[in-house]
Amino acid sequence: MESEVFGASSSAAIVAHELKGPLSLSRQLALSLELENSLADAREIGRQIAATSERALRQVEDLTRVARLDDALFEMEPVNPRIVCDEVVAELWKMFRFNRRELKIDYRNKQRLVVANRQLLYSVVYNFCLNAMNYGEEELPSLVAVYDKQGKIRIDVRDYGPAVPTKVWREIKNGLVKKPVDIAMRPGSSGLGLYIAAKFANYMRGDFGLVRHRDGTSFYVDLPISGQLSLV
Repeated sequence: MESEVFGASSSAAIVAHELKGPLSLSRQLALSLELENSLADAREIGRQIAATSERALRQVEDLTRVARLDDALFEMEPVNPRIVCDEVVAELWKMFRFNRRELKIDYRNKQRLVVANRQLLYSVVYNFCLNAMNYGEEELPSLVAVYDKQGKIRIDVRDYGPAVPTKVWREIKNGLVKKPVDIAMRPGSSGLGLYIAAKFANYMRGDFGLVRHRDGTSFYVDLPISGQLSLV
């Protein structure tokens, strides 16, 4: 279980670190309501509070799923990766906008299904996007892409943030993600989201990895193509 992977005390500290951000933001937004005279602005702040709270709740739910992976409760089925990506982007675009970031989608292949668990795949893409939001540049949008890659379907999220250190890149490339990866050049994160994404990708028998660019990073998961035709 998750606490057995990197220690109960370490787990508590990491979760506290990750939840501090959205909880602090929710508090700041709630206090700002007292200064708002515009009903429209107050409603917008309310929506931001709801989105931020949803982010914290999703992290807690993801950790619960990590702890349940050993029970093999998540069935594999044909999943449309485009629909999953569309839903993640629809959920996060307001949060991106609030953080002065932009998120776009690029579909480069025929619409086909992958063998995955829809719930876990959603969390993988969601955590990739949150990572991109935290470290992307304001001027350049993060990009969610779906395309063919060596007989599989690759879903990756590209950001234009700080470079990932070689040591971290090698750990991820060699499948050595046994605990949240501390990415020192990307401060403010415990790497919990990427750890969760790696655990879920491995459970779905997908390949989790990253590509380093001169101006950012692409985190990806490669999944097997389903023999079932897409009906959409």
